[in-house]
Amino acid sequence: MQQGWLSNWLVKHEVVHRSLGFDHRGIETLQIKAGDWDSIAVILYVYGYNYLRSQCAYDVAPGGSLASVYHLTRIQYGTDRKEEVCSIKVFAQKDNPRIPSVFWIWRSADFQERESYDMVGISYDNHPRLKRIPMPVG
Repeated sequence: MQQGWLSNWLVKHEVVHRSLGFDHRGIETLQIKAGDWDSIAVILYVYGYNYLRSQCAYDVAPGGSLASVYHLTRIQYGTDRKEEVCSIKVFAQKDNPRIPSVFWIWRSADFQERESYDMVGISYDNHPRLKRIPMPVG
């Protein structure tokens, strides 16, 4: 399978991951271990991916794992061009779904990680306000 620049960089630096292919726009999707996510997130931020476009979570399969998905973008000031890195999927086991929070890197993760915590049950370590979102009953 063909790999993108990030996957090649991770291989070069011996970071365990798995490429899940490319979407219809040519954006690579990577699977990252939860324990490696915080360091990889810092690397991506330093490389220039300064905007967390979205984060969501879903149940992969019954009895399987939960996934937290991050979409990152590099926005350069003074230019109209933006660059998406890829979709990063971080998986956690259902029996103890814990993933490092990236709130301290991208503040926009605040509400999005809280929503994933509330709706899917993933606990985001070191999130400063990980609490339920007031939702209507039912």
